[in-house]
Amino acid sequence: MHFQKLMDDFLLHYLNHFDKHCFNVKLHDREYTIGQGEPEFTVIVHKDVPKKELLESTELALGEAYMRGDIEIEGDLFHMLCTFLEQADRFSLDRKGLRNILYMSEKKKDQAKEVSSHYDLGNEFYKLWLDPTMSYSCAYFKHEDDTLEQAQRNKVDYILEKLYLKEGMTLLDIGCGWGFLLIEAAKKYGVKGYGCTLSKEQWKKGQERIKAEGLEGQVQIELVDYRDLEDKGLIFDRIVSVGMMEHVGRSNYATYMETANHLLKDGGIFLLHTITGHDEVVSEPWIRKYIFPGGTLPSLRELVSHAYDADFRVLDVESLRRHYYRTLMCWYHNFLKVHDVVAGWKDESFVRMWDLYLAGCAAAFYIGYIDIHQVLMTKGNNNELPMTR
Repeated sequence: MHFQKLMDDFLLHYLNHFDKHCFNVKLHDREYTIGQGEPEFTVIVHKDVPKKELLESTELALGEAYMRGDIEIEGDLFHMLCTFLEQADRFSLDRKGLRNILYMSEKKKDQAKEVSSHYDLGNEFYKLWLDPTMSYSCAYFKHEDDTLEQAQRNKVDYILEKLYLKEGMTLLDIGCGWGFLLIEAAKKYGVKGYGCTLSKEQWKKGQERIKAEGLEGQVQIELVDYRDLEDKGLIFDRIVSVGMMEHVGRSNYATYMETANHLLKDGGIFLLHTITGHDEVVSEPWIRKYIFPGGTLPSLRELVSHAYDADFRVLDVESLRRHYYRTLMCWYHNFLKVHDVVAGWKDESFVRMWDLYLAGCAAAFYIGYIDIHQVLMTKGNNNELPMTR
């Protein structure tokens, strides 16, 4: 009993670090209040969170405890995550002890496995909570009453407009997902589209969509790494990449930009749409362990620096941070509705993990912990494009 009291005392002491917002802690039939004011939510502790784990990584320890059901949240999960992420500078993180999670291999064969671990969970899984376009990236809400599907269509239309496409042009989509953008570009602009992905499930769905639209001669999706495209002798008028840079890895940023440069015609346009971090420090061990193994967020300054090193000229940079917050909240609420189905396929731990991932990412964008940018650039100089956005 004395040992348990010591553990309880440490957990309460540790949670007191996060006192910017007031909340309650229920622990062994006793209730404690942390912070000043009216409690905003309650953390219910069913089983101790080990001291060693908390000191090694706050994020990983609490995330795993939530997945196991050792802790629960009474109140709004999204709001709770916002309050804790606002105090992320108080998180513990032993970089040396967690180096295998924080600094994973960025070799081609290992990255293929890492990408597959997330995107090959199955098309039926993603179909449950994504919109009918199967778009798994930030939507664009032009109007307050836009549905998620309309906002995803808005996003694709917005990107295609930025690319200034003309009939007969060739368009490369690096990390093309299920192929919706390429298909829309082919139908609306008459371009010839080529996409690459490392996900077998996405590739399979892409083939079905191309066939259903009768675009076999106009749109092609291959299961290939972007670094192997140069060997095919391909070159394009336009390149787009949406939500793929996060999987490139910091050691490969120069290669990524140089490859895009070599695949693009002189004066051609490259639109890069990616989540961005505020610095170049690798953290977020929970999401790297359970959601995106090897995932790394580039900073905007890194992107621009590497772009100019590869002879690109940046025309426009736009933040869509609040759009991604709203997109993720749509996904989170959709996912809440299919808990029972997902639990039947997987288990309760998987469901709680995805709740935490979707609500946590929404919180991160909402409070500005991370951002997302569309960076529009040309290969070399181009004075033939419109002068306005």
